[in-house]
Amino acid sequence: MTKARTRWPRQREAEGPTPPRGTAPTAGVDATDLEACLSACAAHSAKLVASLDRRRTALAEALRHLLATHAATVPAASAGSPPSLLRRPAKTSSGAALVLGDALMDPLLAVGNKALECGYEDEMKLALMIADTILTQRKRSRAGWRLRARVLEAMGAETAAVTAYERYLELTEDDGFGVGAKVAGLREGARLQAELVRRLAASCPRARDFADRSVTDSWAQGLELHARGEWDEARPRLIGALLAQIATDAPVSEIRQTVSHYLGLLREDTGVAGGGGSAPTARRTNAARPAAATPGDPPGLSGLPELTALTELYAEQRRIRMRGPVDDPTFGGVRWLTLGEFRNRIAGKSICLIANSQRVGTSSLGPEIDAYDLVVRFNSYRIDPAATGRRTDIHVSIHKHGFNWDQYVDTRLIFGGISGDWKYSLRNRLVPGAQTYLGDESLRWPLRDIGRIGRDAWPAIPTSGFNMLWLLDFLDVSPRLDLIGFDFYESGAYRLPAAMRMPITSVHEYTSEKAWVMERAQSVTDTRIRLR
Repeated sequence: MTKARTRWPRQREAEGPTPPRGTAPTAGVDATDLEACLSACAAHSAKLVASLDRRRTALAEALRHLLATHAATVPAASAGSPPSLLRRPAKTSSGAALVLGDALMDPLLAVGNKALECGYEDEMKLALMIADTILTQRKRSRAGWRLRARVLEAMGAETAAVTAYERYLELTEDDGFGVGAKVAGLREGARLQAELVRRLAASCPRARDFADRSVTDSWAQGLELHARGEWDEARPRLIGALLAQIATDAPVSEIRQTVSHYLGLLREDTGVAGGGGSAPTARRTNAARPAAATPGDPPGLSGLPELTALTELYAEQRRIRMRGPVDDPTFGGVRWLTLGEFRNRIAGKSICLIANSQRVGTSSLGPEIDAYDLVVRFNSYRIDPAATGRRTDIHVSIHKHGFNWDQYVDTRLIFGGISGDWKYSLRNRLVPGAQTYLGDESLRWPLRDIGRIGRDAWPAIPTSGFNMLWLLDFLDVSPRLDLIGFDFYESGAYRLPAAMRMPITSVHEYTSEKAWVMERAQSVTDTRIRLR
């Protein structure tokens, strides 16, 4: 019998057998050759040629860039020599080893992040392989550990994800991505889930009889019995299937689906309106639900009060996993700013926008900056009073990271191109009490939403600085509007230490933004561009 070829390259025998389907990955990094990873990337790229999925199309583009970068630097004359993207370190007792070069690092990370965004099983496997490849070559790579943690979390391997997140925290100085809160949330969420499972098991002692049986069989039998109205016989099988999942270390995502569906069935049995969610991933059972609640004795779980308590436990562990435990789960009494209200608050005031550039960081402009009525700073700004000034009145940030979100400011504007992603970031990254005013959705993406400037007129993604500058120019209510240190990164970045290690992204078109500014500038010096 001929075995079908898999597009995944064969790994070393020393790595051990492949874990059974439905089990969570382990915490240990699987040593992976760079050549094997590139081979998997090439095979995956070929598979995505005809894909119509937007996320997979973006992944395909990242894969093409990675492979083109690799191919462009492979010496054509000597096929047996290592590619120039790989640099050879000093020989060790076991011989020379190839180490991942800097030129390939960013494209490889880009592929891993795009694969993670896809959310499909094959892409998750590819992203995990990329993270393991990076960490095989560079054991102290912060980006590698964070990518691995995010992939493991998405795969439901929370214990392994916490280990990777903690390794990332050991290697970084400023937690701009909120990893510390994420770790606390995962730990507390796991505790609450364990308490929820314990209460379910205690409510039905017979469930233990099914804890060592097939998860799929027990769940299917439970659904069939529930459909016939035999709830007392269905419950031990349904809860037993959950206990079997726990015992076999099933991914958290599957456990969560099982609990959600069970609570939905319980709501039906207690006569509470509402659906039960989708069936667990591994079951694919489509048993019909009864048209009406079956009369009879109340369930053994003590009815509605217990259902309410279990539902609250389930909801709390979901929330806390998303954003971590906080004293105030709201926005701390923040006041929302509409476009019109923001205009009124800045009207008649002098404003300076401070670039995160070395031109500011090495200057002595601090007293001049603090003399403006309003000081605007961006993203991962860094404070050195003599050079940058002390005050920050308005903090403008892209929604994708949380640098400086814990620093108190009067007004915080968070920008984002996709409404759902923007709302998710506010819920999970905003620090209660760290701002008095927060821009609402009317201020979410000024260039596109307020200016209605489409990609045909401005193809590039606008920076936070340009979005804010465009907004202030559009409102035109400030008697003085100055840009301090805006050289469009010609002098290099001056940001928080953790952010300094992040590359200056290539998705923005700094040349176009500079041209827009210079067309409107009234005066220009080495450190200041005056627009009003």
